[in-house]
Amino acid sequence: MEALRGVETLRPYLLRRARISVTESHTKRVFDLVVASVSLILLAPVCLAICAAIAVESGWSPLYSQRRTGLNGRDFRIWKFRTMVRNAEAMKAELLALNEAPFPAFKLRNDPRVTRLGRFLRKSSLDELPQLWNVIRGDMSLVGPRPLPVAEAARVSAAGKARLLARPGITCIWQVTNRHSANDSFDDWVAKDLAYIDNWSFWLDLVLLWRSAGAVLRMTGR
Repeated sequence: MEALRGVETLRPYLLRRARISVTESHTKRVFDLVVASVSLILLAPVCLAICAAIAVESGWSPLYSQRRTGLNGRDFRIWKFRTMVRNAEAMKAELLALNEAPFPAFKLRNDPRVTRLGRFLRKSSLDELPQLWNVIRGDMSLVGPRPLPVAEAARVSAAGKARLLARPGITCIWQVTNRHSANDSFDDWVAKDLAYIDNWSFWLDLVLLWRSAGAVLRMTGR
């Protein structure tokens, strides 16, 4: 736990344990299914409005998908609302030197590829809403290590690959505590994810979801 910075307020919920029981695993899955399903139903009008706005702005599909590496190294397709211009992938090579996220992830706070609507969707984290479908499918959990793109996941160390012991999530300890810390390295990110895996509890998930909701309301997204 010494390697973890910015998690002091989470320490009461970090109770190291050997493993999660089958009952606890099922409880987490049922909770994910119920919350994700109810959320998608309640937020359906919002999702439809976002789709329409993206289509009007870009004249392109409102949904974007990318291959990510998930539980036990299994690849899956993650879904988001489209927030970038059409040639975003081609432009990425020119921007690699400006990366602000811990290696091997890539993220820019003022990414020139992001559209005007896309900036709002990212700031409000509304672009992540389609991942509720990933949760329902079982590809993801509400809380867990954020999944890396396949190419980036293949470049991490053995410790980094240990993150794959848990189902990836929409939010995690790193996002809640050090999302844009300039001092945070990928090793710190991995340490937080492994702390989550080693110390999982239902209450820890609730705390992280509560804090993530607060971040959404304050619009502190990237």
